[in-house]
Amino acid sequence: MNLLCRGRLKLLVASLTAVVLLTWLYLLAGNLENGRSLLLAPCLADTPAARVLERAVLESRVREVEEENRQIRLQLSQSQGTAAQPPDGNYGNQQWGASADTGPEDGDNTAEEKNNHTECPRSPTVQKCELIHVACVCAGHNASRDVVTLVKSVLFHRRNPLHFHFITDTVANRILSSLFQSWMVPSVQVSFYDADELKSEVSWIPNKHYSGIYGLMKLTLTKALPSDLSKVIVLDTDITFATDIAELWGIFRKFTDKQVIGLVENQSDWYLGNLWKNHKPWPALGRGFNTGVILLYLERLRRIGWEQMWRLTAERELMSMLSTSLADQDIFNAFIKQNPVLVHQLPCFWNVQLSDHTRSEQCYTEVSDLKVIHWNSPKKLRVKNKHVEFFRNLYLTFLEYDGNLLRRELFGCPSQASPESVQLQAALEELDEDDQCYDFRRERLTVHRVHLYFLQYEYTPTEDATDVTLVAQLSMDRLQMLEAICKHWEGPISLALYMSDAEAQQFLRYAQASEVLKNRKNVGYHIVYKEGQFYPVNLVRNVALKNANTPYVFLTDVDFLPMYGLYDYLRKSVVQLDMAHTKKALVVPAFETLRYRLSFPKSKAELLSMLDMGTLYTFRYHVWPKGHAPTNYAKWRTATTPYKVEWEPDFEPYVVVRRDCPEYDQRFVGFGWNKVSHIMELDAQEYDLMVLPNAFMIHMPHAPSFDISKFRSSSSYRNCLNTLKDEFHQDLSRKYGSAALKYLTAQRNI
Repeated sequence: MNLLCRGRLKLLVASLTAVVLLTWLYLLAGNLENGRSLLLAPCLADTPAARVLERAVLESRVREVEEENRQIRLQLSQSQGTAAQPPDGNYGNQQWGASADTGPEDGDNTAEEKNNHTECPRSPTVQKCELIHVACVCAGHNASRDVVTLVKSVLFHRRNPLHFHFITDTVANRILSSLFQSWMVPSVQVSFYDADELKSEVSWIPNKHYSGIYGLMKLTLTKALPSDLSKVIVLDTDITFATDIAELWGIFRKFTDKQVIGLVENQSDWYLGNLWKNHKPWPALGRGFNTGVILLYLERLRRIGWEQMWRLTAERELMSMLSTSLADQDIFNAFIKQNPVLVHQLPCFWNVQLSDHTRSEQCYTEVSDLKVIHWNSPKKLRVKNKHVEFFRNLYLTFLEYDGNLLRRELFGCPSQASPESVQLQAALEELDEDDQCYDFRRERLTVHRVHLYFLQYEYTPTEDATDVTLVAQLSMDRLQMLEAICKHWEGPISLALYMSDAEAQQFLRYAQASEVLKNRKNVGYHIVYKEGQFYPVNLVRNVALKNANTPYVFLTDVDFLPMYGLYDYLRKSVVQLDMAHTKKALVVPAFETLRYRLSFPKSKAELLSMLDMGTLYTFRYHVWPKGHAPTNYAKWRTATTPYKVEWEPDFEPYVVVRRDCPEYDQRFVGFGWNKVSHIMELDAQEYDLMVLPNAFMIHMPHAPSFDISKFRSSSSYRNCLNTLKDEFHQDLSRKYGSAALKYLTAQRNI
């Protein structure tokens, strides 16, 4: 018996030695044959990364040999009876061994994927230039503002073309369509879908959630989105990305054949029903799932009859639940409870939920673990979490990030340029960079991002069609004028604000903290984002003008305070002067004070008294008398009825006109001729300039603007302004013919 055992032992030792020697001979031969490694598959043998990959393959083969060696030794120990066999016969934890080399995203690979291994490296999760589809439901002014921060975080990390699908109400459609059109981000497509057309699909569902009917819209995406769209990532507006969205898109590849929805487990105890006494949530699988981030396999959902299935689920549960508490999330969870095989559970770092009393801290141990942050508490940034300061700073980074920097090209991913981009590029190529006025001409072609209705806006048109909107523009240094203007003018206001992304957030906080501003809903605030070295004053004015919603507009500047009651007086003047059927520009006489504290005159008589005492002056009489002298202040003192004045060179009054008046000429930037050119075109279109006898406005003192300082100190600035004037005159002559010759003659006589 001993001889037999000794013979088997010698045989096993010999086998072990032979295996080791043959393996190393094979590896050595593989490195030498024809100067090419036989370890690498042909697809990679000649690539620059071949040497690195070859090393990895060698190491893998060595590990395989070592494993065989271990098994042989195990057999030796068994034959000699020197090692005890575990009771269950498990000599190595296969489960842990299988997951050791897989990350959290690979741990749920299907058996088919694990077996589909080739010696060529696996294709990347998402192909370069593969188009990623993202859907969002967005309604109202606040959600439109929130979605911009979401989009910024996605654009910052992305390396693939994107197609955003927005289900919007009328307000969000107007805001976002204008924003993306002016943003002009390469390799980004945007589509809009009317939420009103989908309301009937979900309006029958009682919903207690603060999101209202729009919180149910995600249930309708298989119907709302194009029928040829096979899959989409669906996001709430209060999401912030901390990684490339392509990583999330790649998880679709891990779905089994039956899975149609990808979700992260809910991180609160809501669906466990233990938050308070008699708390009765909708049915859910375990803790349930959160629908702030969803992977929807639309093609498969349509195939299984999703629309009918979720309806039947909702109808059944509403018989006992009566209404939803968490909008679409309740219905998704009830559906999954009945059909658990259809859900693919995502790792929780794809939806770190920052509401109170959540288990979100278990989703990450390091910053690198974070993928998606979800501000799903009504408290938003004030939510309780021991790391909330870090999350808040990450969110604020994108909130105040310069969106212009996200206009970068995706190298290696050609995209079809929009007609606007092609036209802009052609115009830029026509410019002469050696022209001393190149910067001025370049500024005229700059496309500024525009965010309309940055704050809540409500306006109901008047029945008599005589309403007048005060139209003005401003920058951060004139913000202090807003409260005073709102106190002096009770009618609608359209303001365009030229600001950076960070300044826009400062303005938001200022407006939300002001009792005066937050209670005025008829003020439209439109952000024109900064870009370039000049203040594009006339472009900013045009944004405010085009977004006035009344038949008539009062074109003014933000550093003027209108007299008390001017709004009602102008509406009456519109009727008296029959502005609906005639071309008239009503001139509001302008005055100024040098005092920062002024007892504002309550009537024309009081103003004349202050004028005589030297407390007030006619506007710019000592600096630029030509600008307002044609108003004829001497006649105005005693006038009781409107009177007509003639156009004169450099006349730049503040006027009330119909909303369809000519726009401001955007070639004029910074200081100089921006209003003069507009009044000139009004005259060219045969507007009558009518001075109102009982109207006035007063300019409040402020520090000189940066642009007027440049005008005064730079001769090249002034020379370029004169060049632009000449070109404007020429354009005016081409546009209006011989009638415009008087402007050129008048300019030459100055």
